[in-house]
Amino acid sequence: MLTLLRCRCSSRLFYSTLRPATLDVCGTSYPTDTLTNVPASIISKIPLRLHTQPSHPLANLRSLIESHYPDFSHLSSFSPLVTPFKNFDELSFPLDHPGRSATDSYYINKDLMLRTHTSAHEVEVFRAGHEKWLLTADVYRRDEIDASHYPVFHQVEGAKLFDATPSAMDALREENAVLEKRLEAENIVIEDVPHVSGTNPVQEGHEREHAELVTKNLKGELNRLILGLFGGREGQGEEPLRVRWIEAYFPFTSPSFEVEVFFRGKWLEILGCGVVRQATLDTAGVQNKIGWAFGLGLERIAMILYSIPDIRLFWSTDPRFLSQFKEGEIATFKPYSKYPSCFKDVSFWLPQQGGLHENDFCDLVRDVAGDLVEDVKKIDAFVHPKTGKSSLCYRVNYRSMDRSLSNEETNDIHKAVVSRLTNEFGVEIR
Repeated sequence: MLTLLRCRCSSRLFYSTLRPATLDVCGTSYPTDTLTNVPASIISKIPLRLHTQPSHPLANLRSLIESHYPDFSHLSSFSPLVTPFKNFDELSFPLDHPGRSATDSYYINKDLMLRTHTSAHEVEVFRAGHEKWLLTADVYRRDEIDASHYPVFHQVEGAKLFDATPSAMDALREENAVLEKRLEAENIVIEDVPHVSGTNPVQEGHEREHAELVTKNLKGELNRLILGLFGGREGQGEEPLRVRWIEAYFPFTSPSFEVEVFFRGKWLEILGCGVVRQATLDTAGVQNKIGWAFGLGLERIAMILYSIPDIRLFWSTDPRFLSQFKEGEIATFKPYSKYPSCFKDVSFWLPQQGGLHENDFCDLVRDVAGDLVEDVKKIDAFVHPKTGKSSLCYRVNYRSMDRSLSNEETNDIHKAVVSRLTNEFGVEIR
C-alpha cells in the first residue's frame, strides 16, 4: 500500500535531495524516507499541548467536558507519534481511504506518522482495561489555510463499554429511562433518527436489541453534554436548544451518527459518534462487551462558544488574547484589534514531471510565514493549449493578529515563499 501512496503523495518526492537524512522531534532523531513530509512549522507545535495550559480556552473547554463525566478516566498524555497501522488498520480503515495519503497526513517516515485523530489510541486504551474514558490530544492533518482550518487541532474522544449480557442490558435499559426522563424536563428539542436502520446497520455478531440500547444510551449522554455546553448561553435566549441527529458513516463505528446543534441562528456540526466496531474490541482483546464512542473537535466548539473569529488565535501568546480567559468560565472574546491585510499573488508553471497538491503549497507558505498568513486561495488554473503546460495562481493574504505588517516585511516573506516554491517543487514563476 505504501508503494501506491508514493505515486499519489506530495510532489516533494521529485526533489528528495532537499530532504534531511533525519528529523528531530522532541529531542529524538528519526530517519526520513520518500514518504517524509512534516515541515519544521508542524514539529515546533508538538511540545505545546494547548489543551493542558491553564486558563487556555481549549483547556477550559476540555475541563467543562470532563466535568460531565466525573467517573470516566481522563487521559491526555499519549505521544502524537503513531504507526500507520495504529492510526488506520486497527480501526478498520479501508486500504484506499484518502486519509492514508501523504497529501492528507503527516509522515515522519513510512513506519511513523503524526496521528490524524484521537481514535488512534482506542485499541491501546481498551486493551489497558479502561471501559469508561475521555482522551484529549492534539491531532495533525494537512489542510487548507483559512480562518477555520489549521493543520494542528485538538480532539476529545469518549467511550463507554457494557457487558453484553441480559442483566447488563436490563441495567442499561433502566439507565436509559433515567436519562430520557431528565432530558424531558430540560429546555431542549431533539430531532432524532432510528437507532438502527437499513442504511445504518447493526454490526454482524451484535444483537439488534443490544445495539439499540447502546445507541440510545449514547444519544442520551451526548444530548446531555450538548445541553451543558450550549444551553442557556449568550444569544440563545429562552428558546429551547435544538439538536438533530443524522445518519453517518465512519470506518470504526456502526451504526454511526453526526450531531448538529442550532446555535445563534445556524445549524452547526458538533461531533461524530456510534457503536464501536467489534473488530476494534477484538484487536484490543476485549471479550463479551459492546460500547459506544464519540469524537469532537475542541477548536470548532470553542470558536462558537467564545466567538473567536480566527483559529490562529488559539496559538497566540499575546496577553490581550490570553488574559480574556479564566478557568471554569465561558466568556465572549473581545477583539482587541483588526490589522490590515496585505495580498500577494504568485503564478507559476508546474513541472512536466510532477504536480503540486494544494496542501503542499499551504504547508510551504505556513512553514515560511507561520501564523502571519490568514488565508490562501487558488484564483486561477489553466492548461496552455499549445504546450500542454499547467499553470496555477494563488493569492496569499498576509495579516498578523497582533500588529501591522509593513509592505517591506510582507515582500520579504513572499519572496522567501516564491524562492522555496521554485527550489522545492521545480516550478517556473510566470
